Amino acid sequence: MILLFTDFGAEGPYLGQMEAVLRREAPGVPVINLLSDAPTGDPRRGAYLLAALSRYFPEGSVFLGVVDPGVGGERAPVVLQADGRWFVGPDNGLFNTVALQAGDGEWRRIDWRPERLSMSFHGRDLFAPIAARIARGDWAWENTPYPGPDGAGWPLDLPEIVYFDHYGNAITGLRHRADLDGLDLWVDGKRIPQAGTFCEVPQGAALWYRNSMDLVEIAVNRGRADRVLGLAVGAGVAFSKA
Repeated sequence: MILLFTDFGAEGPYLGQMEAVLRREAPGVPVINLLSDAPTGDPRRGAYLLAALSRYFPEGSVFLGVVDPGVGGERAPVVLQADGRWFVGPDNGLFNTVALQAGDGEWRRIDWRPERLSMSFHGRDLFAPIAARIARGDWAWENTPYPGPDGAGWPLDLPEIVYFDHYGNAITGLRHRADLDGLDLWVDGKRIPQAGTFCEVPQGAALWYRNSMDLVEIAVNRGRADRVLGLAVGAGVAFSKA
């Protein structure tokens, strides 16, 4: 299967154009829109969402990741193979967390260029055809060696808010660990207790919990954490004894 991870948004022509290429080039291969509202123009924070989401898909899955504010610039077009899964897109940090958290990983630079290449839409013209070839099983992996990015200084986890979901819940880039259980979370000077799920706290109360992607998440029972708590992407989180 091919999974789309983009900051395109649900509206507009971009998802449809890219999906059309995939269906033309890899007929019969399922195409799933995994996330279309990744942090806009922010591959660093998107990297932690992609790493968390991709762990739940089988080996052989192909992730087409396009959060590419430097499209048409000097960043390299790449393929990463990590833990049996494939990632196609720009070398701008979007795949760094996947590579660092994976048990194994290998990078390749995409040298192929299509006859028509829009400088502003590599997702459609460059990355989608390569993702389709990989899904078909006929991409020449061995022909394009690439050292990959320097991961020095890139944190395995990011203790800050990276994304708000439809409900206003704040997802962090921090994987849940057993040593966090029982601690209070602090964000923007607010102290938030841990709970297993929303209904364990009174209506209107805040909580932090281990979400379905195994990331630390902040919510308000029957409310929106972004509005009630005044939170924003980039806000840092810390923990202390309850």
